[in-house]
Amino acid sequence: VQLQASGGGLVQAGGSLGLSCKASGLTFSRYSLAWFRQTPGKEREFVAAIRSSGHTYYAESVKGRFTTSRDNAKNSVYLQMNGLKPEDTAVYYCAASSRVILSNIANESGYGYWGQGTQVTVSS
Repeated sequence: VQLQASGGGLVQAGGSLGLSCKASGLTFSRYSLAWFRQTPGKEREFVAAIRSSGHTYYAESVKGRFTTSRDNAKNSVYLQMNGLKPEDTAVYYCAASSRVILSNIANESGYGYWGQGTQVTVSS
């Protein structure tokens, strides 16, 4: 299984950025996909998730600003980030799991496959 994240970059506060994560080597439609982020010296933090059903879940800090979606035909998951803030600066990772339960959907331990991460930097 491989997850390839892309789309990171530098953006000004208030701007928008879209991330993509393309998966291979798995039956994509059966998997829950998630986005996490991490800054130096901090633990990885849940951002958003989308289940095989299409139901989505968000961290409170990004609710209303970020949207995750999936395209099963393209084996891809997306994270559209609007209204970006300097505190959104982090390395963003996509993750996949075929077995994560709802109560564990925001925990990185629920995901067995991870992408390499893509840097998002929001300037003030």
